Amino acid sequence: MTHRWLHLRLAGPLLAFGGLAIDHVGPTRDFPSASMLTGLLANALGWRREDSEQHQALQDRLVFGALTAQQGQLLTDIQNAKLEKNDRGWTTWGEPEGRAGATYDSPHRRRRDYIADHDCRVALRLRPVGGPTLDDLAAALDRPARPLFIGRKPCLPAIPILAGWLEGETARAALASLGISGPALWPADDGDADHAPAHRQELADLRNWRSGLHGGTRIVVKGELP
Repeated sequence: MTHRWLHLRLAGPLLAFGGLAIDHVGPTRDFPSASMLTGLLANALGWRREDSEQHQALQDRLVFGALTAQQGQLLTDIQNAKLEKNDRGWTTWGEPEGRAGATYDSPHRRRRDYIADHDCRVALRLRPVGGPTLDDLAAALDRPARPLFIGRKPCLPAIPILAGWLEGETARAALASLGISGPALWPADDGDADHAPAHRQELADLRNWRSGLHGGTRIVVKGELP
């Protein structure tokens, strides 16, 4: 059965696709995670973080594959900040927000990894249960309710994320229709897993939107598109 797929182009000076964070270290993968795409689409639709049931339902419906069209360079940002008790910051709702904690005697440090000058293509569809529809997502990406970023707030897209439509029986077939060679990732349960050279792996890229914590894995296939 041939499906219709949204073609997303994730490209920019800096991108962050998420990964398993430990302590102060925030890594990035080469391909977008299911939770990251859920957040991106929810932001375009204008949903709020508190809309946990809608986020969870959307993530559960996602079927997607990703292809590296241009491999970027890993960039590591080491951040150091000394936080004072009376520090205040501006917010998106136009009013400053203060801190409830005490002053830190030593700097707050964290490491964040990014991919610089990366170009990733995504073929995405939804399992046919409930809303929104693919057309709703396309309309939201074309005219998003809020500014969009790819993974982290500094990661602004260089071009419109919505790149059109694709057709294919599977995510791999939809990506292959682009005619771009490169490393790719697609879901193992999408009916197109047996392609060499390729291998299955368990990927921890799901979020429990009800609890607000990351948890859960899915089986994906990594391979090369010729």
